[in-house]
Order: sequence, then structure tokens, then C-alpha cells
Amino acid sequence: QVHLVESGGGLVQAGNSLRLSCAASGRTSARYTMGWFRQAPGKEREFVAAISRGDGNTYYADSVKGRFTISRDNAKNTMYLQMNSLKPEDTALYFCAAGYGSIKIQDGYEYWGQGTQVTVSS
Repeated sequence: QVHLVESGGGLVQAGNSLRLSCAASGRTSARYTMGWFRQAPGKEREFVAAISRGDGNTYYADSVKGRFTISRDNAKNTMYLQMNSLKPEDTALYFCAAGYGSIKIQDGYEYWGQGTQVTVSS
């Protein structure tokens, strides 16, 4: 069992940066592939980024590639999402997740946080 808590969301102007954190408690997060998903109002939850267990390979949605960076600190049981050059279309509720399954699919994750809101003004 893993309990996930996101933090770091907020209101920023377009072009600025935010860093989200996902703190895991319970079983060590190093056992799991960790991912970020987001859900904008009226839209389905979508994949943003993920980092695999073991080799630490990273994966990104095309919409954030080159602007967002995912990382993890296994010693701190924490995952991060550095978001640069933010755009209004990045506005969403951001969720972190942990799992063993398919990396870019929600069903691949067993554990989810409650989300942190990111709002980007134009």
C-alpha cells in the first residue's frame, strides 16, 4: 500500500515555472513506476509524464515534451515534476500515481493522490 500526496500547485502567469512534488508513504516508491496525469475541466484525465522503476527511464506526452521534467528521489520517497514555460492549456488538476502496469495508461497505476491544482493565466 502506498499513500501519495501532491504539493506545489498554484496560480502562475504564462511563461513561468512551477515544481510539483509527490510524497509517498507506506511501501517505498522505488518499487513502482511513478507517473503524473492531469485533468482539465470538462476533459478526461490524460497522461503527462512517467519515470520507470529500476532504470529510471522517462516518458512524456508530446504536449509537454521539452518543457516538463520528471524526476524522483528514492531516498526521500518523492517524485517531482518541473514545469517550465507554462501555458494556459496546462491548467488542470495534476495527479501523481504509482503502479506496475502500462506507463501511459491510467489503468497501469494502482495508487493515486488527491491532486494539486495548477492554473496558468495568460
